[in-house]
Amino acid sequence: MCGIVATVGAGNGVPVLVEGLRRLEYRGYDSCGIAVVQQGKLQRSRTTARVAELKTQTEALTGGLGIAHTRWATHGKPDTQNAHPHCSGELIAVVHNGIIENYEDLRHRLRAMGYVFNSETDTEVIAHLVHMAYTLPDTNSAGDLLASVRAAVAELHGAYAIAVMAADQPDLLIGARAGSPLVVAQSEGMHYLASDALAVAGAAVQMAFLDEGDLVALTGTGLHIEDRHGQTVTRPWQPVQALSMAVELGPYQHYMQKEIFEQPTAVADTLDELLHIDASMFGREAGAHFEAIDSVLILACGTSYYSGCTAKYWLESLAGLPCQVEVASEYRYRETVPNPRALVVVISQSGETADTLAALRHAQSLGHTHTLTICNVATSAMVRETALAFITRAGVEIGVASTKAFTTQLVALYLLTLTLAKQRGRLDAAQETEAIHQLRHLPQALNAVLALEPQIIAWSTAFACCENALFLGRGLHYPIALEGALKLKEISYIHAEAYPAGELKHGPLALVTEAMPVVVVAPNDALLEKLKSNMQEVRARGGQLYVFADADSHIVNSDGIAVIRMPEHYGPLSPILHVVPLQLLAYHTACARGTDVDKPRNLAKSVTVE
Repeated sequence: MCGIVATVGAGNGVPVLVEGLRRLEYRGYDSCGIAVVQQGKLQRSRTTARVAELKTQTEALTGGLGIAHTRWATHGKPDTQNAHPHCSGELIAVVHNGIIENYEDLRHRLRAMGYVFNSETDTEVIAHLVHMAYTLPDTNSAGDLLASVRAAVAELHGAYAIAVMAADQPDLLIGARAGSPLVVAQSEGMHYLASDALAVAGAAVQMAFLDEGDLVALTGTGLHIEDRHGQTVTRPWQPVQALSMAVELGPYQHYMQKEIFEQPTAVADTLDELLHIDASMFGREAGAHFEAIDSVLILACGTSYYSGCTAKYWLESLAGLPCQVEVASEYRYRETVPNPRALVVVISQSGETADTLAALRHAQSLGHTHTLTICNVATSAMVRETALAFITRAGVEIGVASTKAFTTQLVALYLLTLTLAKQRGRLDAAQETEAIHQLRHLPQALNAVLALEPQIIAWSTAFACCENALFLGRGLHYPIALEGALKLKEISYIHAEAYPAGELKHGPLALVTEAMPVVVVAPNDALLEKLKSNMQEVRARGGQLYVFADADSHIVNSDGIAVIRMPEHYGPLSPILHVVPLQLLAYHTACARGTDVDKPRNLAKSVTVE
C-alpha cells in the first residue's frame, strides 16, 4: 500500500529518495512527498501528482538525512495537506505506513496540550507524540530521539512502520515497525529504511528485515536495533538483489501487459527444479506435516482467494481431502470450529497482506500448527511465520492487477494437490509422470494462448462501450470467471460479475439484455453440454455471448455468439490457460477506455493495512 524510503549519511540522499518512490509507484498511491534536513532546518515538498512531478519540485533540495513517502489515502482525503511527511512544528518529521486505531483519543489529548493539527490523518499524532517526548524537560526521553520514538509507539494501537527525523540531529534516523514491514539497508557511508527492498535496490548493497516490534537508530556509519523488550539485537544481513532490470518496461505499453506476457517464463521458473512430486518442495518437515493432516483450510484475499477457490476443486477431486476456502478478512472475525489436523494454507503475492497475516495468526491461536505459505517473496512475514513454504518465482510484479502471481500460485497449488494425492496413495508412478509432463508443457501452451491477443483486441472495442458485463463458468472454471470479472472491474471500471452458469435462472438472467456482454469460459469438460444449455438461455433473451472455447467443443461463431478457440484442452490444468485471455480482455478494454492500467483508482498493490 503506502511506501516508505528514508536515508541518512554523508551524501545527498534526495536522488535516492526520489528513485525509491518511483520504484514504489507500483504499490498504488494518491500523493507523495519528501522532507530533508537542509542546513539545520526541515524542508518539505508534497504533491498529489506523480513522483515525476515531485522530482521537479525537489531539484533544489539537498541533504543526507531525508524521509519520503507515497500515500494511499485512508484517514482524510487525498490532498496535499494530508500527504506525508507530517511534521510537528519545525522540529520533527514522520512518514508512516499502517493505521493507528486509537488516533482520535490521542488527537483529543494532544489538542488539550496545545498541539495544532494541520491534517485529517492518523499519522500526525505520531509526529506530535514524538515531539512531546523529545521536548518536554520533565520526561526521561527529552533530547533523546530514539527514546522519544520508543515512548511514542508505546501509546499506539494498530499497525505501523515509521521513519522519524529531527531537524537538530542531521545524522540520526529512527525507524520502528509493528504490523507493517520495514527493511534496513546499507551501502558505504549511507543507511536506508524502506517498506520494500525494491525501493533501495539501486543504492544499497545489503539489507535486513526488522522483526515485529523492532526499533532502529541509524547514522551514516552505524546502527542500533532493539527488540520489543528493549534488548539490543542483530538481524541477519543479506545481499540486495539487483532488481532494477525487473522493473524496466521494455517494449510493452504497460507493466500489466508485460507481466501477462511474462507468464510462460514465470511458470517455467516456478517449475524449474521439478523432477518428481515430493513433499520436500514445501520444506524439510513437510512430509511429517502432510502425514498428520485430514483436511485443508485456505486463507487469502482478492485474486489469491480465487486461486484458492480453484485449488479446492483439485484438492477434493484429486487428493481426496476436504477443503475449505475462506476470505481472510472474514475468517478472523467469525467464530469457527477449529480442526488442529487441518493444513492451513495462506496465499499472498507479497507475503505481507495484512488481513491474511492476521488470519494466519488467528488460526495459530486456535491451535493450528500445520501451516503453509504460498508466496512470491521468500523473505516476507508469512514465510517466516509458517511451518512450511512454497516460493513462486513470478519475479517482481508491478501492475496493481495481479497476473503472473496468480498463475504461479495456481501452479504451486496444483503441485500441493499432487503431493498430497501421492502421499495418500491416489497418484501412481504413471500418473505422476504424466502430470509432470503436462506441467512441463504449460509454458509452451501459455505461449499459444498469448498468440490469441489480436482476436481479443477486436473484442475489446465492443467491451469498451459497455458499463456492465457478466462472466459465466462451471465447476473448476467458475473461480476463473470470478477472476476475469475482477480484472475487468479493477482496470477498466466496468461493473462485472461472475456466476456459476447453472445459477442463471436463479437471478442473474434478469440482467441479460442486448447491452449486456456475457463472457463464457467453455472448456471441453464434463459440464460442457450443461454450459451450452446455459448459453442458449442467454441467447433467448438477446444477450451477446463471447465464448473462450476449446477447439473440440463444437461451439461456433453465429448470430450473437462470438467464439475464440483455445489452442488445446488441458484437463485439470485448463484454468491456468483459460485465465490468460480474460486478463488480455480486461487489459485491452482498459486501454480502449483510456484508464490508468497499472495504477487503477482507489487500489493498491500491497494491502498492508486492514
